[in-house]
Amino acid sequence: MAPAFGRASGAAGSNPSPYRAGTDWRASGDRKALRNKADEVVADVANQLDLAPTKKAWHTMRDGIVEYASLLSMISGTLGKIGQDIALMAQQGIGVIAISGGGTSSAMPHKNNPIAAELLVTLARFNSVQVSAMHHALIHEQERSGAAWALEWMVLPQMLMATARGLGACCSLSQSITRIGEADTKI
Repeated sequence: MAPAFGRASGAAGSNPSPYRAGTDWRASGDRKALRNKADEVVADVANQLDLAPTKKAWHTMRDGIVEYASLLSMISGTLGKIGQDIALMAQQGIGVIAISGGGTSSAMPHKNNPIAAELLVTLARFNSVQVSAMHHALIHEQERSGAAWALEWMVLPQMLMATARGLGACCSLSQSITRIGEADTKI
């Protein structure tokens, strides 16, 4: 059987490799099938891919991905707090902030709705709910769960897009603020 990664073992001029003819090519997700060559194989593959070798098989260690999802939710939550504060400050009768380019009201033409601020709140709430799904994806049966893996990749891209959209909306919103504080009523 041909060795992994297209390397011919023992070929003249080839780099030394732990992949040898007659190697048992069964699944090695937990590295048991690699026996005493496990560390050598891991180091060689990591070197070929320009990665750092890991102490354990990474596919069962999902906590790093969930931590990343939590970070995205915390970023979105911070942006949501900014949005909520601006929306409250912009309320009719309070008016301690003025924003250009907000949404209009069909019932009250003078009203300027803080659409971008509300979007930040919506995206923060969306991402906070998605973290729960990522925590569910931590639960794997045996060595690897296809269902949990699929759930991660259904949820994580959505969280990335929501966070990116929130960052863009917050930048635009901050640039659209024309006044903070009480309006000058002197004429």
